[in-house]
Formats: sequence, C-alpha cells, structure tokens
Amino acid sequence: MATAEVERRRGQLAAVSIAVVVIIVGVPLWWRTTETYRAWLPVSQINELAKLQLQLSADVEVVFARGTVTPEQQKKVPLTQTQDEEHRVDEDTALRYRYETKYRTATVMEEDALNQPTAAEADLALHTLSESPCGSLVVYVIPESSSLLPQDVDVYIGQRRTALLRIGAQMRVGKTLNQLLTHMEPRVKQVLQVMSFSHTDITAALSDRVRLSPGSKESIADSMRAFKSSPGYEITFSLLNPDPKSHRLNWDIEGAVQNYIQPLLTKLAPVANFSIDSQTLYYAVLGVNPRFDSSLGSYTINADSLAHVINPVEARLGSNAASSNPVLNFLLYVPDAHHSPLHIHDRKKQQVKSNAFHSPRWGGIMVYNVNDFYGPEAAFPVDININMAKVMGVFLAQLRLLLGVQLSSPPPGFLVAPCGSAGLADWELDRLMWSRTVENIATATTTITSLAQLLDQIGNIVINDNIAELVSSAVTSLQLAVAELESGNLGFALQYSKEAILASERAFFDPSLLHLLYFPDDQKFAIYIPLFLPMCVPILLSLLKILSDARQRRREKQAKKD
Repeated sequence: MATAEVERRRGQLAAVSIAVVVIIVGVPLWWRTTETYRAWLPVSQINELAKLQLQLSADVEVVFARGTVTPEQQKKVPLTQTQDEEHRVDEDTALRYRYETKYRTATVMEEDALNQPTAAEADLALHTLSESPCGSLVVYVIPESSSLLPQDVDVYIGQRRTALLRIGAQMRVGKTLNQLLTHMEPRVKQVLQVMSFSHTDITAALSDRVRLSPGSKESIADSMRAFKSSPGYEITFSLLNPDPKSHRLNWDIEGAVQNYIQPLLTKLAPVANFSIDSQTLYYAVLGVNPRFDSSLGSYTINADSLAHVINPVEARLGSNAASSNPVLNFLLYVPDAHHSPLHIHDRKKQQVKSNAFHSPRWGGIMVYNVNDFYGPEAAFPVDININMAKVMGVFLAQLRLLLGVQLSSPPPGFLVAPCGSAGLADWELDRLMWSRTVENIATATTTITSLAQLLDQIGNIVINDNIAELVSSAVTSLQLAVAELESGNLGFALQYSKEAILASERAFFDPSLLHLLYFPDDQKFAIYIPLFLPMCVPILLSLLKILSDARQRRREKQAKKD
C-alpha cells in the first residue's frame, strides 16, 4: 500500500515537473525560435515623408548695365528681395517656390563684355568672367540703345546661365527703383520659368505620387514621351540592312558617338550613367509594306502604319539581361533597292523632312535612302558610306526628347541661342536636374511609404537587418535631398535623391521579403498540431488527474472534520 502511494506521488511529481519545464522553458524557446524577425524601421520619419512639403529655392542675380538706372536709383542698389509662391497639389503634397533676387550694377569688366558686337559673344565673355553655380542664373539688364539684340527681341537666352533683358528708356525715367523693379518683375519671372523651372514641369514630375488633372495635349505628350528617371540608361544603335545583296553599308558609329553623342552624355553625367553599344542586323525588314506613290515616284509609309513598324524589328534587337536600366533604341534603316526611295509621311500627308520618327519611352527610327548610289552600271552589292553627321543630328534630337529635355516654345520677344556642340545648354541641364530631383523624391517617398504600409499590414513578413539599413538609408537620403533642395543646392539635392531612389527600390524588391508571405495561419496549425498534440495530451491528462486527486483529498478531509 505504501509502495503504491509512493509510486503515485512520484508520477504526479514527474508530470508536474514536465509541465513546468514545458511551460517555463519549452514554450518561450519555441516562441523565440519560430517568431518572425522584424528589425526596427523609422516609421515616424516615414510618416512625415508621406506628407511631402517641397520647397524649391532659386537664386537670381539681376545686373543693371550702364544707362539702365538713373543716378538716384543707383544709390539704392545693391539690394535683395525674396518672393514665395505656394501651391497645394493634393492633400498630402505641397510645393513652395522661393526666388531670392539680388540686384546690383555691372562691374567694369562686365560692361566691357556687354560691349561685344553680338549677344553670343557677350554671353561667352560674361561666362569667362564668372561661372554661375548650378541652379542659379544671372539676368543682365541692357539699355534700349544697345545693339546686342534685334529690334523685335527683348530677351536673349544664351548657352550658359545668363540672359540679356532690354528695357526702354521710358521704364526708368521718373520712376523710383521699386516701381522699376515691379515693372521688370513679370519679364524676369518669364526668364526664370524658361531657364530654371516652371510649375507645370514640377507637377508633371510628381506623376508617380499624385494623380494629375488632364492639362493641355502638349504637356501630356511631353510627360509621356520621356523616359522615367533612372540611375542609368542603355543606348543601342542598330543598323538594319534588309538586303545585303543590294548594298554593303559602312558606318563609323564609334567616331560618330564620340563626336556627337558623347559630349551630351558627358554633360548629363550628374543626372545618370550611360552605356552605349551598337550592332548591325542583316535581313531585318519593317513590319509594314510600303506603298508606291506614282505622283512622287517613291515608296511611302503613312503615320497610321508607324505603330506596326517597331514590333517585328524589336524581336531581333535583343536585350541586355545583365542590366535593369531602361534601353533607348536608335535604328537606322536602309531600304533595299526594290523599295527605294522610301519616305515617311505625317498625318497631313506631308513628307517628314528628317525621314524619321520616335516612339515614346522606346527610341527612334530613321530611314536612310541610298537610291542615288544605284546607277545603271552599278555593280551589286554597292559600297555605301553613310553620312553620320546627318544621321546623328536626327538621333541627337530624339535623344534629347526621350531624356526629358523639352523644347518648349519661348514667350514672345524671346530669342534662345542654339545649344552648341555639347547638344545641351547649361540652363537646359539645370531645368532637367530640377525635374529629375523632384521626380526622384516623389518616387522614393511613394516606394518607402508603400513598403511601410505593406509591412504593417502583413505581420509575417521577415524584416532583415539589411532591409532596415536600406530603408533607413533611403529615409536619410530623402531628408537630405529635401533639405538641399530647400537651400538651393541643386547638385547635392539630385545626388541625394538618386541615392534615395536606389536604396528604396532595393529594399522594396528584396527577395527576402517574400519568404513567409504565403504562409497563412491554417498551414501553421497543420504543421504544429502533429508535433505538439501527442506530447501535450498526456501532460494535460496527468495534470487533470492531479487536480482531481487533490480535490478528492480535500473533500475527504472536510468530511472527517464534519
């Protein structure tokens, strides 16, 4: 009897001990080893970025040349004025433009530069004296008697960050300096919108963040034509030879790229990285059959058929699988002898002068006719040297459009100088950098806030330390970009915005975020129940038996007392 009681108590102690070990050690250990690891994220800072308040600060210097201000007005310069404009894009996005304008008189060397015979020479001489920093501009006010500008031109925009503004004598006589500046303000603001940034360009750059109201057809077409902002681009030049038996084509693509394309890409280095390759495709034909126009004596392709040209050719272009950067395709098509000459017609049935067209966010195609080389005594295949200056002139114009360098028509009375051998004026680079910086900030904030919302809604996504580092890096870069943009440091703002978009994209598309995404709770129960049920049932039954015995003994003791 005593032995049975000892065994019973030993069994009870064993059951209690096992239950204590399971509850105190086993359950916390299992919970710790199976919990989803989620590193800390700066959620409060991300929520602040969700309410985006951007301020763009531009520095403008207005320099009065001799004869533009009276001696009385000249006594009140130099002076500085600051103007602010606020625009509410939507409930979460607001824009603020700050223009800090400094007024002063021209120095002796600047007066000598303004005495050059032409406006282009004056622009070069002024640039030699001092180079304006990125994102700023200088407006030189010249008298009406100056011969730098034609009679019907009031504003000249050069290749650098300088502009010439002519004012009449009636604007300064009998007026105070404040009245003169008030009268000049609309013209100076027009110069700013042409050379720096406009509200239309900035709101278009926010398209990834806000839903824009439909504007003019031109603004919609411009926003859809250019490639989205990217840290890098791949440029591919392809020569299409549909009939190698008719002609043997020679093109100096390497020399042409160095002479015409590379200067533009070197100037665009702050915006993105570029890589260039080229190829020659034989027996590559267009996706449409040209029609022969007897009145013109040539084959034609209508504008309605251009959409069907790209797909068959694109299948043979190949792709750079090693890079995720967008690809800009530029195709030079030389028609065979049986379909030459070949001309492209627009929607008005007029021949396109460049004999080329471009596809938004894809590239451009140029048709190069060589029918003049086919003489009656020509021996096939005919050796043909392609005029690369003509070809690259077309491709350079298409490249500018696809990269977002817009050719907006200037206001009346404006004269814009050609962009020069670099293919891009300094102020055009600044204008592109303003738009790209705002676009990068908008895209990065959208990506980071979307990732934070996703991680908050789905609790079983693992957040590794590298993801947390990328998110923190993106948030820090965004804060720095917004601060530099507010300070007017355009170059630093663009660099930080590029770092922010790279870190945010890497964090959002990291493969580790998908490891436990598709493990619903019912699958977890199906895995854990076969493991824990066989162990927990005996322990639970033993504990219930111990509780039952304890209650029985308590009742027996109570009965003896009674």
